Amino acid sequence: MNEQLILYPLFLQMAISIILMFGWSKIKFQKVFSVFGSVLSLGLAIWVFTFIWNNGTQTVQAGNWEAPFGITFVADMLSATLVLLTAISGLAVSIFSGASVLKDRLRFGYFPIFHFLLLGLNGAFLTGDIFNLYVWFEIIIISSFVLITIGGEKAQLEGAVKYFTLNILASMIFLTAIAVLYGITGSLNMADLAGQIAMVENRGLVQITALLFLIGFGIKAGVFPLYFWLPASYHTPPFAVSAIFGGLLTKVGVYALIRVFTLIFVDDPFLNNIIMIIAILTLVSGGIGALVQNNMRKVFSYLIICHIGYMIAGLGMFTEIAIAGAIFYLIHDIIVKTNLFMLSGVVYRIKGTNSMRDLGGIYAKWPKISLLLFIPLFSLVGIPPLSGFWPKINLIKSGFINESYITVGAIIFASFITLVIIAKLWAEVFWKEDKELPLRSNFGYFSKMTKAKRMQFIVPVTLLSIVSLYIGFGAEHIQELSARIADELVNSQGYIDAVLKSKN
Repeated sequence: MNEQLILYPLFLQMAISIILMFGWSKIKFQKVFSVFGSVLSLGLAIWVFTFIWNNGTQTVQAGNWEAPFGITFVADMLSATLVLLTAISGLAVSIFSGASVLKDRLRFGYFPIFHFLLLGLNGAFLTGDIFNLYVWFEIIIISSFVLITIGGEKAQLEGAVKYFTLNILASMIFLTAIAVLYGITGSLNMADLAGQIAMVENRGLVQITALLFLIGFGIKAGVFPLYFWLPASYHTPPFAVSAIFGGLLTKVGVYALIRVFTLIFVDDPFLNNIIMIIAILTLVSGGIGALVQNNMRKVFSYLIICHIGYMIAGLGMFTEIAIAGAIFYLIHDIIVKTNLFMLSGVVYRIKGTNSMRDLGGIYAKWPKISLLLFIPLFSLVGIPPLSGFWPKINLIKSGFINESYITVGAIIFASFITLVIIAKLWAEVFWKEDKELPLRSNFGYFSKMTKAKRMQFIVPVTLLSIVSLYIGFGAEHIQELSARIADELVNSQGYIDAVLKSKN
C-alpha cells in the first residue's frame, strides 16, 4: 500500500481547495489556512520525494484496472522532484499572496482557485496516461484563466484573452495529436505507447504525430515562434499570480516535452534537429525581446522564454549529460523565476511602479532588501557559484561532444545577454539616483506597512533565495539528482517495467 503515497499530494490540494471554498467570505481564515495547507503540502512532497529516492519508481492503477487499460499514476524521480518544487513555490506564493493581493480580489475565490491550480500541476506531473495529462492541462488552464482575470482590469482582460486563446489552441492541437496517436497504436498509457509506437511501420505518420505534440506542448512552454501570448499576459495579473505562472506554468509544457520525447518519440534524428533549431531561436529571440523592455515584469517574461531554450536544447541534444543539464536548469529556473516576479512585487510596493525609467535609489534607502534581491537576480545570470552557472556547464560540454557549435554559441549568447539585461536592471532600479515620484493616494506603500505585513513580502523571497543558494552552493547534490533523473529518462525501461509489471 506504500505506493498509494504518490496520490496524497493530489488529495491534499483538493481537500485544501474544498475547505477554502467553505470559507469563501472569510478572508483572514483563507490566508492562514492556505499557508497551513501549503506547509502540509511541502512536508508531504518531501516524504514522497524521499520515498521515491529510496524505493524507485512507484505506480498506482486507478480503480485497480491493470495497465495499459486503466489510468495510471506514476512517480519517478522527475515527477517527485517537480511535485517538491511545486510545493516549495506554492508555499512561498501562498505567503506572498496574503499581503500582496488586494482584499477585493481575495473575495472572488483567489485561494481556492490557487490550490486547484496546484492540484492540476501535481496531477500533470504524476499521471502516466497521455489523455489524463490533457485533462490535468485543462484544469490548469481553467484555474489560471480565473486567476489572471481576478480584478477585471482592462489590461488583465486583454492579457487573459491572448492567454486563453493560444492555450485553447494548444489544447486542441494536443487533443488532435492524442487522437492520431490512439488511432495508430490503440493505447493511451505512456509506458505502453513506448513499445507500441516502435512497432508502427509508417514512420512518416509517427513523425507528423510527434510534430503535433511538439506544437501543442511548445505553445504551452513558450518556445519560438509560439511564445507571443506569454509576454502579453504575464505582466497583467497580481504579482503573486505572475510568480506562480512564471515559475511553474511554462515548465509544465517543458515537462510534457521531456516526458513524451524521452519515452514515446525517442531519439529520432529528424525530431532532434527540429527541437535544436527551436531551442536556438528561443534562446536568441527571448534574449533580444527582453533587452528592449522597460517594465520589470515584461523583462522577466521574455527571460522566461529565453531560458526555456536551455532546457529544450538539452532535450534536443539527447545525451545523458545534456538532459542532466536541462533537468538541473529546470530545477533552478522554477525557483528563480517564481522569486523574480515576487521581487518585482516588492519593488512595486516600494516605489509604486515597475517602469525602470521611473525607478532608482532603492539600494540607498533599502540596502538590506536590495542585497536580498541581488540573490535571485544574479542567480538568473549564472554568476559562479550561483545556481544558474552549473547546468550550463553540462549543456556546453554536451554541445562540444555532439559538435553542436551553433547551440553552444546560442547558449553563450543567451548567458551574455542575460548578464547585460540584469546589470542594466540593477543599475536602473537599485543604483541609479532616486526619482521622486508623486505619491499615489490609497496605495499601500512598503514604507507605510506594519512590520508583520512587510515580513509577508520579505519571508517568501528569502525562502526561495535560500533554496537558490542551496542549489548553487550544494550543486553536487542537485547534479547527483539531475544525473539520476537523466539516467531514468534515457534508459526508460525501468519506467516501462514499473508501469506494466502487472501486465507481465
